[in-house]
Amino acid sequence: MSDIQTAARDIHEEFTDHLDIDLEDVSARLERLVSEYKVPLSEARRSVENHYLDEAGLERDDLAGGSEEEVSIADVNQPEQWISLTAQVVDLWNPRSDAVGQVGLLGDETGTIKFTAWAKSDLETLEEGSVYRLENVVTDEYQGRYSVKLNKTTEITEVEDEIEVGDDDSTMDGALVDIQSGSGLIKRCPVEGCTRVLQNGRCSEHGDVEGEFDLRIKGVLDDGKSVQEVIFDHEMTEALTGIDIETAKEMAQDALDTTVVADEMEETVLGRYYRVTGPVMGRYLLANEVEELTEPVDPDDVLIQARSM
Repeated sequence: MSDIQTAARDIHEEFTDHLDIDLEDVSARLERLVSEYKVPLSEARRSVENHYLDEAGLERDDLAGGSEEEVSIADVNQPEQWISLTAQVVDLWNPRSDAVGQVGLLGDETGTIKFTAWAKSDLETLEEGSVYRLENVVTDEYQGRYSVKLNKTTEITEVEDEIEVGDDDSTMDGALVDIQSGSGLIKRCPVEGCTRVLQNGRCSEHGDVEGEFDLRIKGVLDDGKSVQEVIFDHEMTEALTGIDIETAKEMAQDALDTTVVADEMEETVLGRYYRVTGPVMGRYLLANEVEELTEPVDPDDVLIQARSM
């Protein structure tokens, strides 16, 4: 069985309880996208799934989760996996959108992970400090950091277990020796639940969209022995550079070029020493805390290091 046929069968099984669809129709849609339009199979699959979601009037989280297993937080390493976990509510944050019912941090012995519960799912309210078994949640990923989403199929059971939440943060001291492509003023997909960075105005899942502006720095930290790729989010980027969204938009508009923002950031932070603390997800250290350590190093030496990497 080819990869396309396997993907078609999986999609057919996902929607068999919601739509009267033909396996050959699913295969034909995938084949057309992959063979005629040269779309990668993973993106073609998402496109076909989105077509049937629209036809059925469903959200992606409404689909049956399929095979589901109990995992530890440290084992979450793929998006769009249906899992169960037992975790303590470590912290609750104020939602930034009316679409979000609750948002916060879950923890178990292996570490912590962000969770989001959608308001429309009308779920039981989680209490800070309590421990719950959460069945049928779906994993998500953003900038290398994984999270879980609670949906209307999620089953919530409070348990009496006590959990000693583990610390999954790492700390590295070093010079910021490179600012990578994709830094500065960027645009993200505005579709609810999707924060993917747009490439040429296109989201890999939702196609052409009118993006929302954001700031970030993707850099490389060098401690003299090894290098580590690091991501500074909107808040950290603004704190490091003094450039906020409105200032960045004005800079880009004046120059008719968004790359001037990253160039300005590079002049501000390149060559400086920082202590960066946060979890390591995949290849990236995700900065939760940043402290500047010393005066800037010689920029020429830094550029030589960066170019030799």
